[in-house]
Amino acid sequence: MAIMFYKVNDEYGCFSNFSKHGFELNGKCWSTSEHYFQAQKFAGTEYEEEIRLSATPMEAANLGRDRNKPLRNDWEQVKDSIMKEAVLAKFKTHDDIREILISTEDKEIIEKTTSDYYWGCGSNGTGKNMLGKILMEVRTILKTDI
Repeated sequence: MAIMFYKVNDEYGCFSNFSKHGFELNGKCWSTSEHYFQAQKFAGTEYEEEIRLSATPMEAANLGRDRNKPLRNDWEQVKDSIMKEAVLAKFKTHDDIREILISTEDKEIIEKTTSDYYWGCGSNGTGKNMLGKILMEVRTILKTDI
């Protein structure tokens, strides 16, 4: 049976990019993986720091989705690897959630969101579920690190 997640306060909510599990990456502290991911859309610009310092993951998401800001040219090519980098850093930093991720064994992990067909499964289950796939990749990496 697959593991479904979406809301931070639900079971497996720690899998969400909005979960408050900060980490250090590239010499900076990040409040959530959402902060890191959204900020990397504008790496090396003033917007990166604005997003890093935003008060909540939703604020970081809204700032990152603002298309009035100059999105980096290679974003579509690097977004998956940036997400994996953030998720891996998050789970390497926090023992408690690393154990939860590893405890899912080899079960499929699905971000159960109705609106996101790239990172999640979408309303009808036909989405790519890239965040779920990255979580499963990170789980494999963490298992080999034990």
